[in-house]
Amino acid sequence: MHVPKNKPVLFLPNHQGALMDVLLIVTDCRRKPFFLTRSDVFQRAALKKFFTFLRMLPIYRIRDGRESLKKNKAVFDTCTQLFRKNHALVMFPEANHNLKRRIRPLSKGFIRIVFNTLEQIPQSEIHIVPVGMNYRNITGFPDKVALYYGAPISAKGFSDSNGGQKEVNLLKDAVSASLKTLTTHIEDDDEYDKTIQNLDAQRIDYLNPKATNAAIKNESPLFVEQKELSQVPFLHSISKGIFTILNYPVIRIWQLWIKPKVWEPEFTSTVRFGFALLAYPIYYLILLMAITAIGNLLVGLAFITALFLFNWGYVRLN
Repeated sequence: MHVPKNKPVLFLPNHQGALMDVLLIVTDCRRKPFFLTRSDVFQRAALKKFFTFLRMLPIYRIRDGRESLKKNKAVFDTCTQLFRKNHALVMFPEANHNLKRRIRPLSKGFIRIVFNTLEQIPQSEIHIVPVGMNYRNITGFPDKVALYYGAPISAKGFSDSNGGQKEVNLLKDAVSASLKTLTTHIEDDDEYDKTIQNLDAQRIDYLNPKATNAAIKNESPLFVEQKELSQVPFLHSISKGIFTILNYPVIRIWQLWIKPKVWEPEFTSTVRFGFALLAYPIYYLILLMAITAIGNLLVGLAFITALFLFNWGYVRLN
């Protein structure tokens, strides 16, 4: 993994999965980063305190009002002080989330943070680490994801003119080029749907961006031989049926009341994760109480343990 330790690091991931991307980065990057997050989530005082506790910093966009952009200077100065202390930051350079498997044009926000720091601390050794996030099927369940960390890019190599336009473009191009190798990138937007259909027909493994991008360029078709349970039809059908029966109440609540209220498809995995985090402890507790009332506590604990292990295995193998 290309993640420098005890040095200032700016992680720049592609952005498909809304808040799920944040959770994956923080649990996988081996640092304890701060996050630059769109400012509208900080509007309520209670949420502002909560997100600040989670090491999240607001970033203001043009859609928040032109006057609000002035507030970014204070935010960028805060980032500079964090880099001075060798902290790590996470920022999504595409500035928005989208389900499409492609790297969108990068915003200048991360550029301003980098050059603001180099202007105040010329000796700062900021390492920019592009991160490719690769979901197999981000709106489906179960899903899998693979994260790839690119080679660190030294910010000092682009600071000859204190952030002149040439250096800005060179840095953006370097980050964009790296991201396009770390995740699936379909360049031709007009042919996007057709390309996806062709890749799906080849049973492409989207967890392998190098091979997937090669297939897109017609360098080599990739027919992936999956060994997961989901690729053995009979076993998959049996396990899915058992999973559905054992978890029916939770599944129906999700299908009938929670999923229809998801406001954007990109938030599906995030909301599902949050719902499961809240619902399953309650579900397990209810089952434990019911089985204990009918039988005894030992039987109840054994059943809950077995159910937990089965659910864990089902998700892992599919």
